[in-house]
Amino acid sequence: MFAPILPWLTALVSGPFVVVVVALAALVTSRLTRLVVRRVIRHLADRGPVAGGSGLWRARALRIGGETGETGEQRRRQRIDAASRMVNHLVSVVIWILAAIVTFHLLDIDPAFFLSSAGFLGAGLAIGGQHKVNDYLTGLSVHFEDRYGIGDEILVHVGWDEPVRAIVDHIGLFSTRLRDDRSTLHLPNSALASIRNLSQEASAATLRVRIPDERGADDAATMLRGLAGTDGLTDLVFVGDLAARDASTGEVEIDVRTTRSLSPSARDRLIRRTERGLRDG
Repeated sequence: MFAPILPWLTALVSGPFVVVVVALAALVTSRLTRLVVRRVIRHLADRGPVAGGSGLWRARALRIGGETGETGEQRRRQRIDAASRMVNHLVSVVIWILAAIVTFHLLDIDPAFFLSSAGFLGAGLAIGGQHKVNDYLTGLSVHFEDRYGIGDEILVHVGWDEPVRAIVDHIGLFSTRLRDDRSTLHLPNSALASIRNLSQEASAATLRVRIPDERGADDAATMLRGLAGTDGLTDLVFVGDLAARDASTGEVEIDVRTTRSLSPSARDRLIRRTERGLRDG
């Protein structure tokens, strides 16, 4: 009685049913990985400092006008959310590619048939995909390296007669939206690989150093600059000239500008080594 129906049921179970199961499994897996990726990235970010210091999500450069703790944390959260979203998209693409491969295998379909039948389409996708991958990786590095963020004013050359000077409005997976006083610009992330961030400034600090009687303010500034790159200060980079002036008897004040904020330990290390070098020299 059921003999004529069995081949049809077998074809249904081994055909469309398999495709539906694989698609549902890929959908559920991509949703779960989205939650896992977001939690992992946020957990790693929360283990690091909010601003300054070391760590993947530290503020790499100060913004002109300074930042409060609230705005600094907001910037950090924007970078974390954007990076987790981009990583999740990459993981989702990998999951769906694997799902397609599994489907072809279960249905005994040779994917080479489709590639040979539509070789021109595959070549076109490969060529276009190269640019998209470049845009994606550039956008991801923007968040990790804190090159620029939403609200920053940047100056970039994109091959036009004049450089573009605009405010960053949105950083997407493949493109960045900029706004100036005339219009909105949509540029691929790879076009912003080399920019000048006008909203970032060097970190300023004033060091108070005791000097021997036979030494002057210029000697202290020269000694201080020579400490950059030494043991324990390998990441120290001075920006511009050091302004030194006499503060009181036996002391000078030196205004310094560095690429990142001086930690209390680095600040004390600079002062101690400068004073010791002036005494021993």
